[in-house]
Amino acid sequence: MLLNDLSQYLKQAEIEVRGLNNAYIERYEEEIIAANRVNLRIRVRFQNGYMLEISEAIINDNGLQTHLGYRYHFQDEQNDLVFRYDNTPHFPDLDSFPHHKHLPEEVIIIDKPSIFQIIIEVKKYCFKP
Repeated sequence: MLLNDLSQYLKQAEIEVRGLNNAYIERYEEEIIAANRVNLRIRVRFQNGYMLEISEAIINDNGLQTHLGYRYHFQDEQNDLVFRYDNTPHFPDLDSFPHHKHLPEEVIIIDKPSIFQIIIEVKKYCFKP
């Protein structure tokens, strides 16, 4: 049952990533660590030169999915940071500790976004009319 829940999450994530237009997937790895834990690593390169890297370690504990670690890194065609969300515990004074968002000039308080919210945010940069 636990692996089924995680498999469903991975399936939906893959559908979302593969549905990105004007992009190609450089890396897509799903690693099953145990019946209740998976790791996901993705790198997507967009035609405008932007790049998205996703890294998640997810555990299913009695039906509740928890991200042990995550990093959503997005950079422009010059390899400059656009944003990065992560839960590395290096900003203990933030109210959202350990969750935070790196921007080019600052680090801000955030709630942990989903991979699906990240894809929506990325589309604003890569699919302008």
